Amino acid sequence: MIFSREKIKTFEEIKNIVRNLKEEGKVIVIANGCFDILHVGHIRYLEEAKTYGDILIVAINSDRSVKMLKGPSRPVMNEKERAEIVAAIGCVDYVFIFDELRLDKILLELKPHYQAKGKDYTAETVPERETVESYGGKVIICGDPKEHNSSEIIKRMKNNL
Repeated sequence: MIFSREKIKTFEEIKNIVRNLKEEGKVIVIANGCFDILHVGHIRYLEEAKTYGDILIVAINSDRSVKMLKGPSRPVMNEKERAEIVAAIGCVDYVFIFDELRLDKILLELKPHYQAKGKDYTAETVPERETVESYGGKVIICGDPKEHNSSEIIKRMKNNL
């Protein structure tokens, strides 16, 4: 059994893992997000993303980048806890934390076959689309319609207090 903490790697480790997996002919999918409060929408997104390849790597936004994206009251859980929770999901092979707001630099270094994004995007609106296409990768849109999100869950929790 692989413990979830063993799936959490540094970016340097991920680069070596991806290089070795590509040499073995494995298809790499990268997904990313804040994953602040895990919900069914996250699970459906990651499970579908995994169907496109052999290895699913999830990039988790750092606490600093979540604050920049979501506001000063976020994240609710720290980056290490969020990484461990996502790593515990069966379809996820590896997790790492990244500090940027976008994945462009990471995508250019790893060159995964696919970048998976949720259905709050279209193939045309994915911010890193041009980067992915520049090295021959493909953007895929996964999961269910954006009916679940952490911000709404937090709002509902505050209203119920």
